[in-house]
Amino acid sequence: MYTKSSYTKLREDRISAKEKKNNWEVAIGLNEVDYLKPSNYLIDLMQDSIEGKKSYSDVEQALYSYYKEADPNNESIQRSEECDLVSLRIVKLLEDGSFKFSPVTLKTIHRALFKDIFKNELENYIGQFRDYNITKPEPILGGDTVVYANYSDLTDILSYDFEEESKRNGKISISRLARFISSIWQVHPFCEGNTRTTAVFVIKYLRTLGYEVNNDLFKENSLYFRNALVLSNYSDINRNIRPDFKYLESFLEKLLIDSKIELEKI
Repeated sequence: MYTKSSYTKLREDRISAKEKKNNWEVAIGLNEVDYLKPSNYLIDLMQDSIEGKKSYSDVEQALYSYYKEADPNNESIQRSEECDLVSLRIVKLLEDGSFKFSPVTLKTIHRALFKDIFKNELENYIGQFRDYNITKPEPILGGDTVVYANYSDLTDILSYDFEEESKRNGKISISRLARFISSIWQVHPFCEGNTRTTAVFVIKYLRTLGYEVNNDLFKENSLYFRNALVLSNYSDINRNIRPDFKYLESFLEKLLIDSKIELEKI
């Protein structure tokens, strides 16, 4: 995190090539939670960005031009376009030191990541909480779904979760952090892009607390992160299955405490 006592605009050239590379890899890794892969074109642009040959604005304009010529009805192209643009936006957010611990920040992050990405009715929900209930089949659950919060309760539940987390009085534990992250994910305030929004929020939040976040974990195990969130919110009384936090706690321990810790196998 970059801070200065005077009001100085953060510039890309103040960020080292190593950190840029790390942030790009994290951004691309996070898109894997929705099984999205970057285009070869983005990989080339990413390298130019890391080497300082292109600014983020240059990369953005290049991507817009590239996809303007692409077939808008090709689903594969649409998915790579989403991955490319959202990856760029994640990088910019990770390098932006501003943050406020508030549910409103979730909306701000979602809007920054997904504006103009969805070419359907979902575009009306960018940066907005959903106004209908949802289910989502999860491969890790054999196609079953987590029970998500009722749309009419989203604001109240998030306000409660944030208020409870703010009572930690400067202390933080893996167990408590896991339950906070699990809860705001289970609320699932957004129609799409919920996990990526949650991940970016968590990284920025932890940095404000002074943690050196092991970003390698997000770039290499983002799907594990999603599955851990799913399992921390899934129960089936008939099969004696209860929410299991050990995977999410294992992820957080490796993320924050010791990168050599082995993740609990899912």
